[in-house]
Amino acid sequence: MKTQRLGTSRIEISRLAYGCMRISGSWDRTTVDDAVIQRGIEALEAAVDAGYTFFDHADIYGDTACESIYGHALQKHPDWRDRLVVATKCGIRFEDEPNPGQPHRYDFSYEHILTSVEESLQRLRLQTIDLLMLHRPDFLADPAEIAQAFAELRADGKVREFGVSNFRPSLFSAVQSALPFALQVNQVEIHPLRVDCFTDGTLDQCLERGVTPMAWSPLAQGRVGAGQDPKTDAPNREHHLAILAALDQAAAQFGCDRTVIALAWLLRHPAGIVPVVGSAKPENIRNAALATNIEMDRDTWYRILLAARGVKLP
Repeated sequence: MKTQRLGTSRIEISRLAYGCMRISGSWDRTTVDDAVIQRGIEALEAAVDAGYTFFDHADIYGDTACESIYGHALQKHPDWRDRLVVATKCGIRFEDEPNPGQPHRYDFSYEHILTSVEESLQRLRLQTIDLLMLHRPDFLADPAEIAQAFAELRADGKVREFGVSNFRPSLFSAVQSALPFALQVNQVEIHPLRVDCFTDGTLDQCLERGVTPMAWSPLAQGRVGAGQDPKTDAPNREHHLAILAALDQAAAQFGCDRTVIALAWLLRHPAGIVPVVGSAKPENIRNAALATNIEMDRDTWYRILLAARGVKLP
């Protein structure tokens, strides 16, 4: 698989990231048994075999189980520690966690960031996380407090690089202004059913600063993937069908399926979008990797964009 640089760092990553959110098969870690762990390891092995070197986690995925399954995989494949780039996220705290009565909230406090990293390192069985991202914008985010936590984690060798997820450009700038080093990533939702990032300044900022945009849910939870069609009573069904038709036309042109072309459409953007592939099925993981071989022309890209917009360009 082709590679690119992570932001302005020295870290080299695969053009597709493998998203580990589904490798536990559940959001209840008490249901994760040896069979589930083995299936999760097999999904990770399929990704490595297909050329993925960039693996995306979050402390909440699988109620912490996904990071733990990755740790089990590292026990089986210790050479992965030097071959693979591991990212994780922190900052989301669910209702009644850790104590009953606490609300669902976001937490970018110094204490929570440091505690989250320590716990992720233990579950992942790593000494250093390659990329730490703040998961969803904390309305009480204090850039100076975030900077203090990040600087300490970097100085202690626990995190190499830092980024954010789901940040609007203004908050990205506010956090960056407090840091003595560059944020490398903004992970946001981008796919043909959600194209806000092309117009709200997010991708413009990434281009300006050399930040890598990661696209979570690049297939819109499968809604623009191969073999998927909207239900007859689905809202905006006609718009959805027009998008699928544009993707199918391009897929026929390049001799691939709709999944591959939807990913290739994101890869074409000059900001260096890295789609996060989240299937736990080995055959889907391998198929998605074919997107990195597609060299999409400008006309094809714009046909898909026009369908995604649903209105003519101004």
